[in-house]
Amino acid sequence: MPPWCHRLRRTCEPEHRTAGESPFPGHRPRYRHERNRVGTVETIAPALLTDHYELTMISAALKDGTADRPCVFEVFARRLPTGRRYGVVAGTDRLIDMIAGFRFDAGEIEYLRSSGVIDAPTAAWLANYRFTGDIDGYPEGELFFPGSPILTVSGKFAECVVLETLILSVLNHDCAIAAAAARMVTAARGRPIIEMGSRRTHEQAAVAAARAAYLAGFASTSNLAAGRAYGIPTTGTSAHAFTLLHDDEPAAFGSQVAALGKNTTLLVDTYDISQGIRNAIAVAGPDLRAVRIDSGDLSVLAQQSRELLDSLGATETKIIVSGDMDEYSIATLAAEPVDMYGAGTAVVTGSGAPTAGLVYKLVEVAGRPVVKRSENKATVGGRKTAVRRHKPTGTAIEEVIVSQGVPDHQANDRLLQRTFIADGEPQERPSLLESRDHLRQCLISIPWEGLKLSAGDPAIPVIIIPTV
Repeated sequence: MPPWCHRLRRTCEPEHRTAGESPFPGHRPRYRHERNRVGTVETIAPALLTDHYELTMISAALKDGTADRPCVFEVFARRLPTGRRYGVVAGTDRLIDMIAGFRFDAGEIEYLRSSGVIDAPTAAWLANYRFTGDIDGYPEGELFFPGSPILTVSGKFAECVVLETLILSVLNHDCAIAAAAARMVTAARGRPIIEMGSRRTHEQAAVAAARAAYLAGFASTSNLAAGRAYGIPTTGTSAHAFTLLHDDEPAAFGSQVAALGKNTTLLVDTYDISQGIRNAIAVAGPDLRAVRIDSGDLSVLAQQSRELLDSLGATETKIIVSGDMDEYSIATLAAEPVDMYGAGTAVVTGSGAPTAGLVYKLVEVAGRPVVKRSENKATVGGRKTAVRRHKPTGTAIEEVIVSQGVPDHQANDRLLQRTFIADGEPQERPSLLESRDHLRQCLISIPWEGLKLSAGDPAIPVIIIPTV
């Protein structure tokens, strides 16, 4: 289970637990939801975060004896979202935690039996399910391109196929958010960005999105659950409602400063921005930390606000802008006196690309490459090994992927896959901060054209060498 599911105690209720037993490691919470039409409380169990057809295939494979065939599945993107020049791997750490705790309990199995989804042999198999195979892949923060084998799942057919939907739902979401956030960070040119999109997405997706954005280089989040679960810095002061609550703007500002001190941010666009700035400085003094503008022509308003703040002696007071910011609007403000950005809807929805377009495909059975030949959906068979090649200066020049083999080693090659699970046991993985730094280094390594926001070819070419 992802760490934040264990920590949200008020939205989770434990299964049977003896006194003193930890409610965290190994515990699978239930998510409480609204009552459905027949008046019973719905629950969503981790093992049921899958598609019906996964269990249909398992039932058939158990009957014909193919369920235990050794197989290799790979996660990759056939193409990048329109306009994108790279993808960003994110969500792997969350995913590995979920797979390690992926089990079917008696209640879940009874539901599947009573609804006719599975038969008795499948029910018995699910009751003993535990992933015992291997998972390798690109570490979080790594860049990927069309064809990159970002995750390789090896094991028996049945134990691997049941994970398809969970793997894709986690990676497609988190990779999409991280790629959008990374583009925003590049556009900000070193200026901090606050993630503030929780109110624009599902409550659980909000936590994952905050993590992905922080991995991509955002400075902080407004989401407290993400702060607690992942150690992400949190920030937030007040909304327009707080200003409207008071008799006038100076009273609202005075209340906020009295409670939080001058190291706070005052929202100055509830009424008139210029007067709002004057009121802010009159109340807090010239050493106020920051003012925030959430509407209007931000390019013009940033210039006017800087001039006004300077004229009032508040030369060190920062200007924060927010309000439907995406990578393009951030880029247009590059030359303006903006000190920090707040991004919400665009980042948590992938800024126009809400999914990374990843697929999970069977590529090898008992050591034999298998391929899908459908038009526009053809695959390359066999387990892949990938390296990224660099110039002596460190600039990436290409990604080389070999099926059922290893690329010829060249100087400055970097092997891309790491082991996440071996024989069913999770392995040590980089911390979120280490993954964040890894992405920063990866973005530095690609040619500068690959950082452009305009549409174009992937930042580096991918060469796939199929099985001979």
